[in-house]
Amino acid sequence: MDRKLNLVPFVSVDHMLKLVLAIGVEPFLVALAGYVEADFRRWEAFDKTARVAAHSAEGVIELMPASDDKIYGFKYVNGHPGNTRDGRQTVTAFGVLADVATGYPLLLSEMTLLTALRTAATSALAARYLAPPGAQTMAIIGNGAQAEFQALAFKALLGVDRLRLYDIDRAASDKCVRNLAGMGFDITVAGSVEEAVLGAQIVTTVTADKQYATILTDNLVGPGVHINGVGGDCPGKTELHVDILKRSDIFVEYKPQTRVEGEIQQLPPDHPVTELWQVITGAAPGRRGAGAITLFDSVGFAVEDFAALRYVKDQIQRTGLYEDLDLLADPDEPRDLFGMILRAAR
Repeated sequence: MDRKLNLVPFVSVDHMLKLVLAIGVEPFLVALAGYVEADFRRWEAFDKTARVAAHSAEGVIELMPASDDKIYGFKYVNGHPGNTRDGRQTVTAFGVLADVATGYPLLLSEMTLLTALRTAATSALAARYLAPPGAQTMAIIGNGAQAEFQALAFKALLGVDRLRLYDIDRAASDKCVRNLAGMGFDITVAGSVEEAVLGAQIVTTVTADKQYATILTDNLVGPGVHINGVGGDCPGKTELHVDILKRSDIFVEYKPQTRVEGEIQQLPPDHPVTELWQVITGAAPGRRGAGAITLFDSVGFAVEDFAALRYVKDQIQRTGLYEDLDLLADPDEPRDLFGMILRAAR
């Protein structure tokens, strides 16, 4: 058998960086949101399951699978907040697409960068359906690795161009200001959460500490605000006071996962929430009126990763930004796997 037929395209970190720059960060986010939206519109076609998580005192390692009738995808991802003390990333990831008919891999890709991009694209996509029309000002509470991606996604998809930043570490906010310089934002660095949310129509919370936390208290959330809750993404990790949840219309990706990992882990299991795909397809209403408080309780779901990998796979075919990996042991005679060793010895 021709070995070249069984090579697997691999997108390295270097390839991903070059791909994002070749397309442009904002066009990449817009196109990626389009792929996520398309897959949410066919939500019921997917074989779905909550991610499989291995928790430890230091963090969590997870597998996130999703499949339709043609392609299977999964992501390996970790979350270790203490990694930053050693100069490591809090989150790292890689992902795979495979052919359902044969089980053979179709793509292996880095997903540390891609996860940040897909998280931001999904946040902005949800806000397009849930945020107040014409919203221009967003507060970002937590200015770490995800903050710039969120800002650019909301600008690209909704036209948000005024940012109010806050982080307990001022250096993180200063980093964010430097990175977004010249990208069309009016940026204010706030001295407190209260100051950051003042006048903001959208509030994004994206902190990293693995604990029950109250980043946003009930008195800071007025009528008409959209909350993009990104940081609460595992059992025992939240960002919002429970009273905010009780006043909000809550939207999630996949109820069985979010009940365990999201902000709604603070609520009774029968508290009503709406899955985002229902709003996108018109099966359920989104924002009910100008005074409604909407919350996208986002923990990240495998269908989003599936869509992101689909997008990358389509782009590398035209850009050539990948390399082939000799990943599959595939002998000339399927029953003679040991013969490969003998032929290699000769």
